[in-house]
Formats: sequence, structure tokens, C-alpha cells
Amino acid sequence: MRSPPILSTRPASPDAAPDPAREAPAPPAPRLPPGRTLVFDACHIGVVLRAVLFVELVIGVDAMFDAHSPAQWLTNLALLTGGALPATLVWLIAACSLKTVLERLNTALQYAAGLLLGALAGAYACAMLALAGVTTARPWLASAATGALLAALLVTALVLRARGRTPAATTARLVELQSRIRPHFLFNTLNSAIALVRAEPAKAEALLENLSELFRHALAEQGESVTLAEELCLARRYLAIEEVRFGQRLQVKWSLDPRSDAARLPPLLLQPLVENAVRHGVEPSPNGGRLHVLTALRGSRVLVRITNTLPPKEGKNAKGHGIALANVRARLALLHDVQGEFSAGVQGDLYQVRITLPAPKTANATAAAAKTPARPAKTATRVL
Repeated sequence: MRSPPILSTRPASPDAAPDPAREAPAPPAPRLPPGRTLVFDACHIGVVLRAVLFVELVIGVDAMFDAHSPAQWLTNLALLTGGALPATLVWLIAACSLKTVLERLNTALQYAAGLLLGALAGAYACAMLALAGVTTARPWLASAATGALLAALLVTALVLRARGRTPAATTARLVELQSRIRPHFLFNTLNSAIALVRAEPAKAEALLENLSELFRHALAEQGESVTLAEELCLARRYLAIEEVRFGQRLQVKWSLDPRSDAARLPPLLLQPLVENAVRHGVEPSPNGGRLHVLTALRGSRVLVRITNTLPPKEGKNAKGHGIALANVRARLALLHDVQGEFSAGVQGDLYQVRITLPAPKTANATAAAAKTPARPAKTATRVL
């Protein structure tokens, strides 16, 4: 019987036989070399939406100065939007397109570049309004200064957003470790392994291997994101341990779409969700319960759904504090912003957790290729 290292963060011996159930680790997220840190990043849909709304709010207030009625205010707002909205989009596109150039600059030059782009966008807005005949005057300096000021506010917001990722990720990491290494779960698993050592040694070995892999992932250094396939592999190992403990009381169903395996999500995200399903849905019920894990590719989105039955109301059902759910929601927002969606709640007699992620680029390319009609092959005719 093999002796894998238990509760160790070091990889298994290279002489050991490969485990087909173990997924290959994803390559670490690329990191910028020292001195090449991007201060602000405008390449996100959520950033674009917030920037446009912010500029619209500013010009909406500005349109009130010369408005004597709501109709005139709407007219002024429409005219100013015709110049400010294209300028805002130009600033966002330029900041995103120059991302690789900006990251080579130091912090002060990156701020200066953002302000310069803002000034140019303000001048562009002035030119658009002049061409539309909105104003005969051409306040280039005032428009450039306004654009630089708005750009400074946007850059400051993006910097604060980027700085907020590190402490939030660190706090989430500590919460995950505390929720993952629960003494009762460890003791119950070890007791189950002890009970199986003599009667079913192979089953005991598999149980300890799954436990070792869980702790290895919990204690090892993780990147910003991992693939959905890796998270599913870890969830499978956790549920395999719980299936040994609960036996027939725990019934797990997997409905997995391999096209969604490459979707990215924060590390150690699914395991707390399936653990919540077992603790609050299966364990309190005298007859056990069912758990269903589903992944599906739907257009440009990947759906992850975890559903579990609820225990009877008369049974003891300790209500959780919602820390794990709040943690998942916050980490998804940090990684995918508005492109990631999370919801959880009771659906009839079931409790459902639903996560929506951006589809991987490979899946989009495959779907596009499948929709493209195949061209008939050209037959070469040889003339004799």
C-alpha cells in the first residue's frame, strides 16, 4: 500500500504512480517584474460602465445651470452627451490599448499619462460640440482641464480598486483556511480511516489521499484564479470523504459540461459551497439528502449550480452566519466584477447556489466554429 504524505504541502514522490483523478495544476498567473506594476487598469466592462455613468452624472449637473425647465435640461443633457460620451470612450479605449506601454512606466508617469489622455479627451469633446454647432466658442483650455480633472478622479478610483484587491484577498484567504481546517471534520475523517484500515485498506488509503490533497490545496500558495476543472476535482475529493462518512445518506449527482472546464474563478471557491450543502442540508436530516453539482456552457456564459435538499423543519438545523457565501460573492466581484454573478437561496424544497462566469475563450471559439457552416470540399478534376 502506498504511503502518500499526509497533511503536507510538498508534492508526492515522482516515483509514485500517477493518479488519473488528479488534475494537472494550472500555470501560475503571470506576474509583472519588479518596477512594472500597472497602477490603473481600464480593461474591464464594469469600469467602462461606471466611468460612463460618472461622466453622465457630472454633465447632468452641468446641464442644470442653463436649464429653465425639465425639457430644456434634457435638451442640454443630450447635446453635452454627444460630446462627452465619445470622449469618455476614447479615454477608456486609449487607456486599455496602452496597457502594456503604461506598465513599463513608473507610478508618477502613469498618473501623468492618465491626466494627459484626459486632457486630450476633453479637447476632443470640445471639438465634437463645436462641429455639432452646440457652441460657437471653443474653450479648449477649459475643456482640457475638465477632462484632466475627470480623468484624475477615474484614475484615483481605479487605483483604490486595485489596492483593495490585496487586503480583501488576504482576508478571504484566512477565512477559507479557518473554514477548511475544522477540527471536527479532520477527526471524523481520521476516525473513518481508522475504522476502514483493517476491513477495507484500499478504501482507507483513498480516504487519506483525498484528505491529504484537500490540505495540500488549502495550505499551498494559490494564484489569483484557477480553472473550474481544478475546483471540481477538489470538490470531488471532499465529497468522496463525506460519502465514506455518510454512506447511503449522501447521494451526489454530477452533471458536468467539459466545455466549461477552462473558466476561471478564485481558488478554493467551490469546496466551501459543497461543504455548506453537506453541513446544512444532509447532516441535520435523519434520512440524509441529495446534492447536485451542475456546470453548463450557455452562450458566452458558464453556469455553475449547486443544489441540495433541505432537512425537515422539525429537525435540528443550525443556521449558518453566511460568512462563506459573503466570501464567495466578494471574491467573484474582485475577479470578474460585473461579469461574475452569484445568488443563493431556497427554491421550493431545495437550496440552490448559482454562479455565472465569463466563458473561456476556447469555448467561445469552439462554439463559433460549430455555428459556421462547413464549406463543401473542392474536387479537383484532372483533364486527360
